[in-house]
Amino acid sequence: MADYKTIKGTKIQNYTTDPDNPLTGQVWYNETDQVLKVNTGPLVNAWATGNDMNTARNRLAGTGTQTAALAIGGTDTPSNRVALTESYNGTNWTEVNDLNSARSQYAGSGTQTSSLVAGGIAPTLPPFTGATESWNGTSWTEVNDLNTARFDLVSAGADNTSSLAFGGDIVTSPEFFAGTESWNGTSWTEVNDLNTGRSQLAGIGIQTAALAVAGYNGASNSLTESWNGTSWTEVNDLSRGVTRYLAGAGITTAALAFGGETPSPDTPYILTESWNGTSWTEVNDMNVAKREHGGAGTQPTALAFGGENRDTNQLAATEEWGETGGNRTIGSS
Repeated sequence: MADYKTIKGTKIQNYTTDPDNPLTGQVWYNETDQVLKVNTGPLVNAWATGNDMNTARNRLAGTGTQTAALAIGGTDTPSNRVALTESYNGTNWTEVNDLNSARSQYAGSGTQTSSLVAGGIAPTLPPFTGATESWNGTSWTEVNDLNTARFDLVSAGADNTSSLAFGGDIVTSPEFFAGTESWNGTSWTEVNDLNTGRSQLAGIGIQTAALAVAGYNGASNSLTESWNGTSWTEVNDLSRGVTRYLAGAGITTAALAFGGETPSPDTPYILTESWNGTSWTEVNDMNVAKREHGGAGTQPTALAFGGENRDTNQLAATEEWGETGGNRTIGSS
């Protein structure tokens, strides 16, 4: 068997620190860390394919982080709404306790152990709801409803005691809702409206610092608004142009927006954009174009799951956003 020197033309060298400009494929021994390392190429952020959900679905809600997330509700066929909840541990999805009421197109925020969902479309009349449920890490409990029932809304929040719900569709004029409500752990309170009422948008952040990104208000748009705990301010638009049914992750100073749909014709996106607190920049695409999917995590480590594309009505696919390339310890991921 040929050795490393025969293959590469050099022998493995020892360094006290990693070399400044290693070649792709170069191997060395780091004496300080006492590990063998290899350069796997330029260091970039990109999407990697993860393990599928147990049940393919779209129009679901997502909460948590890349290694500890929940996929909640949605539709597993074009007309069947489900109460399913699945938990992600960074590798696999596991079914846990269901919602009390099946629904789709609703808001979800929080963590894997402390989440809140609100609004959406229910399987039975009335067609849309203000129902709110709280997750304690084990089971869902019905709590006080939104003041205004609606669907295709979003939310931002750190846990099941603090959340902000905004936007949505109420069908009657004006159909595209600008209302914002704040959750204090017990009840919802109406606060200042979005500047532009819309549905099918992405919600990012926490109760006191949130982003409302793109959506639909009779036409798809690329608007971004920032919430400071009191009011909404219009900031720079997505750079890709109009989109809806997208997902997001992160905070108001460091966020990702990914997937969605471009209108006329309605085509799912693979695009990803990164927000630096001031403007959006296009970064590496998703592997699978999708809309109506779940999102979770942060700008450096995001998670996308479920959704649909033009070839498959419901997807089980999972993608993880993070660094690839760079110097890696041999034997580790």
